[in-house]
Amino acid sequence: MGKINILDCTLRDGGYVNDWYFGKDAITGLLDKMSLANVECVEVGFLRDVTYDENRSLFPNKASLDSLLKNKNKNLKYFVMYDVSSPIDIDSFPKNDGKGIDGVRVIFKKDRFDDGVSAVKKFMERGYLVAANFVSTNFYTDDEFISGVKVFNEIKPYTVTIVDTFGSIKNDEFLHYVKLADENLDKDIVLSYHAHNNLQQAYQNAVSFVNLKLDREILIDASVFGMGRGAGNLNLELFAEYLNTNFGKDYHIVPVLETMDEYLQETYKKNFWGYSLPLYISGTLNVHPNYAIYLAEKNTLTEKSLYEIMKNIKEEDKQKYKKEIAENYYIEYMNVFKDDAEDLKKLSEEFKGKNVLVLAPGRSINEYKDKINAELSKNDTIGISLNFYNSEFKTDYLFSSNMRRYSKLDDKVGTDIKSKVILTSNMREAKNKDYVINFFSLAIESKDIIDNAALMVFKLLIKLGISSVKVAGMDGYDVNNPYVYSDASTQFDFSSIAEERNKLIKKEIEQLKKSLKIEFITKSLYE
Repeated sequence: MGKINILDCTLRDGGYVNDWYFGKDAITGLLDKMSLANVECVEVGFLRDVTYDENRSLFPNKASLDSLLKNKNKNLKYFVMYDVSSPIDIDSFPKNDGKGIDGVRVIFKKDRFDDGVSAVKKFMERGYLVAANFVSTNFYTDDEFISGVKVFNEIKPYTVTIVDTFGSIKNDEFLHYVKLADENLDKDIVLSYHAHNNLQQAYQNAVSFVNLKLDREILIDASVFGMGRGAGNLNLELFAEYLNTNFGKDYHIVPVLETMDEYLQETYKKNFWGYSLPLYISGTLNVHPNYAIYLAEKNTLTEKSLYEIMKNIKEEDKQKYKKEIAENYYIEYMNVFKDDAEDLKKLSEEFKGKNVLVLAPGRSINEYKDKINAELSKNDTIGISLNFYNSEFKTDYLFSSNMRRYSKLDDKVGTDIKSKVILTSNMREAKNKDYVINFFSLAIESKDIIDNAALMVFKLLIKLGISSVKVAGMDGYDVNNPYVYSDASTQFDFSSIAEERNKLIKKEIEQLKKSLKIEFITKSLYE
């Protein structure tokens, strides 16, 4: 059998987690640890048309790479990645002078195959070890993949890589592509594998790959603690240990563990990567994982709804993620029409001549409990809870536009929860409801806060002829603290986008105040 190699891709693929901002000490420290770990190859980051920042693993030119790699380990091959979809000027990229980077990994999607071939040739002409990475290999038919492999047989790059971009290639299918590659790829070309872990297949596939004991050199990508976008990648420490035990390799595990402790632990705490149901769904449906991440971050959809949306993503959109495309699928799913004229009429009658208190789940309601209950106890006041229910506050109505949150309450309606329920029409899975209002009649124009419950209720009150409302618990989002809710069951971390959400919500409130007097009776950033 041929030699087995590991390539550490933490600084490149792991960069999707932290926008490649590892910090200078972490970047140089990780490279030192990889030298000590005895891996054969390391990927230092992306070639990108950016202004160089020594704290990020993005490099605009060879000079910036030379600066990083002044103290190279001669036993370690250093690679950088080049994406044909985000190109730099290869023609101006200097020839390999033995300093800095040793090789370039070229990634290309199926529809950019010819661009990939061109880039591989140009970097090879400049004397670099070059990898040809078939992005989303499972989107190629057998004939297309074999044809592509044979093109590279003529060029003879250092390696050709099977890439499981969406983490959707199961073991049988993976071994099928390995077989096609092994039978058709020149034996002098290294065969590589880059995994993603949406279906928890990375380790099994890698183990199956090495256990074939192919008569050729192979290379497997891995990252420290599996660091990578969403579900992450193959865990370097796990796979290295397997190779030590079963193939007599001599990888040193302690430096890998130290890398996690010294450089990545805080990032992991702030930006989780690993197995999740949304990414499992994207993997099973062979859809770009960013759709799952974007839709899950809405925090309005159940896993069933996520599945239904991603199942309906068109074939031509599955590989190319754009926020605008994802938003359109989300809006299309939420757009369920319901003739709400009768429900609006009934609600208008019930609210006529009443004062209204809207109760949001901010932490301030715990501090102002007596004041809030004093308002709710008034005979002429109607209370509306937003996306939550707290038995300490006797509200008359529960309003929800968020199926994920309402799913925790649905079975309690009529028993523990005596409030009448007003839902928006996107709540397809809800069993218990008294009134259903068209989602888009209450939707907010800004797509980033399109389904904010408080703003939607304000719009509903205007429809019902209400001229003023008191508000409690609408505290606003804290950029430094995700724990802004009164109850852990309603918790959701908006801290990373707090400033933008607060700005958009405040702007919308100012517009609504033209038709509705809004009085905050607890502390709020929106006063």
